[in-house]
Amino acid sequence: MNSGIPKNEEEFKRKLTAEQYAVLRQKGTEAAFSGKLIHPDKDGFYKCAACGNPLFKAEAKFDSGTGWPSFDETLPGAVKNIEDNSGNMKRIETVCAVCNSHLGHMFDDGPTKTGKRYCMNSACFEDFNDK
Repeated sequence: MNSGIPKNEEEFKRKLTAEQYAVLRQKGTEAAFSGKLIHPDKDGFYKCAACGNPLFKAEAKFDSGTGWPSFDETLPGAVKNIEDNSGNMKRIETVCAVCNSHLGHMFDDGPTKTGKRYCMNSACFEDFNDK
């Protein structure tokens, strides 16, 4: 187990920016088209900002036009999908499998062969890493 993972909410608050904490730990959503990772042109992995868990390969990213980074598949075992009926909506929340931080939502309307669209917040990713 990664010893760098915060053990309580105070440690998460110290590690994350205010925006990251609001998204990852309080299930917030950044404004559409405001995130820094909407259209990166890089290779590598997208990792959880809260714990460093690798979540997505860059090759799985596509432009959904929604204003949030979108992916058609996760790394095996990287996330958990949980039924979310908040706000009078029926959705599937996606959380990090290691630290249970909120990442975004998964929809079954993706245009690729998987049919999935993992609509994530840029704030949930640590600085982009090519390793």
